[in-house]
Amino acid sequence: MLDKNQIAKRIAQELRDGMYVNLGIGIPTLVANYIPAGVNVVLQSENGLLGMGPFPFEGEEDPDLINAGKQTITTVPGSVFFDSAMSFGMIRAGKVDLTVLGAMEVADNGDIANWKIPGKMVKGMGGAMDLVASAKNIIVAMQHVNKAGESKLLKQCSLPITGVGCVKKIVTELGLFDVTERGFELRELAPGVTVEEVQAKTEGRLVVEGDIPVMNL
Repeated sequence: MLDKNQIAKRIAQELRDGMYVNLGIGIPTLVANYIPAGVNVVLQSENGLLGMGPFPFEGEEDPDLINAGKQTITTVPGSVFFDSAMSFGMIRAGKVDLTVLGAMEVADNGDIANWKIPGKMVKGMGGAMDLVASAKNIIVAMQHVNKAGESKLLKQCSLPITGVGCVKKIVTELGLFDVTERGFELRELAPGVTVEEVQAKTEGRLVVEGDIPVMNL
């Protein structure tokens, strides 16, 4: 199975030269550490930054430089700071090519739930609803099952929906999936994981065709 860093590393392989990319809170922030050599992308943080770099080394943190998840970050040459109005103007205008988000649940039609668990305190929905409504491509980085071992790739989300029919691709500790009209199409297996294990841990419609390659990390 993949750990969080390996999930981020596999997602980083989906980045293409020239993309403007938003990284959500949690596993997605780790993608900044694994951008492939020769691929130049501009990372956007919705709290007001274009040109986010990898996480700083210990002892080199600047408390004034944080991402949307309040983690200390670095900037790259040419980075730009601005207010939230400008940031969400970029997002709502469709200027973000790709957003990478975490999720609590994803349905097999591409619905995503990632902002609220009823009965638990939440500070706010953050930028997720704007991002899933406006980004050209959405990849989800998530755990395949919850702490009780129950699938988080579902026929239908049980938690409040963040966006409808918007997720294009998912990377979990078990593998990589495309979200299509037929459901979750298994494209790659994580090292050491079997198709049978994925089938047992996926509640939603799962499509498995031919020999599934092992993920190249």
